[in-house]
Amino acid sequence: MSKLSFRPRALDASKPMPIFMAEELPDLPDYSAINRAVPQIPSGMKKEEESEHHLQRAICTGLIIPTPKVADMADAEAYDKIYPQDYKLPRQLIHMQPFAMEQDIPDYDMDSEDERWVGSQANKFDLTPLKFEEMMDRLEKGSGQTVLKLQEAKALLKEDDDLIIAVYDYWLNKRLKTVSARQSLGQTFCRGMSNTQ
Repeated sequence: MSKLSFRPRALDASKPMPIFMAEELPDLPDYSAINRAVPQIPSGMKKEEESEHHLQRAICTGLIIPTPKVADMADAEAYDKIYPQDYKLPRQLIHMQPFAMEQDIPDYDMDSEDERWVGSQANKFDLTPLKFEEMMDRLEKGSGQTVLKLQEAKALLKEDDDLIIAVYDYWLNKRLKTVSARQSLGQTFCRGMSNTQ
């Protein structure tokens, strides 16, 4: 346990730190007299266990940070084939279907306005909250940056025409409201920024 290790001392901001140029470096023997040794902390194992090969290997490997291997691509054509210059981002995110047999839960989540609307439509259509969320989810994912037309919505939803029209009208009105709210918020934000500058 008498094996010594060195601990770096924390810098003290109140004390001046000497800075040397390369030709002014002090001789090492002058500064080697400073004893900053700290006794090594016991590992908590028996002396025989500390020397076991598998433990020493585990202790040493803990100090190594794994780094991935990197290879140069000498062939520029192969690089251009993998990473084309004219790459354009897709209009929608890539979605993957889960492999499980259980029912997929839609990403769309009803708010209180949706719940009121579904409740008001309960006597006209056989529309459950889950079915409504699935329909709204398909409309949202199918639209991307542009608004779907009614014919595209009918092909996407594949439900009763009256139900599709009702949900599509509700979705379109809600989407137009949120877009106009975002635009007015953006205009207010821009006005606020111009006043502060």
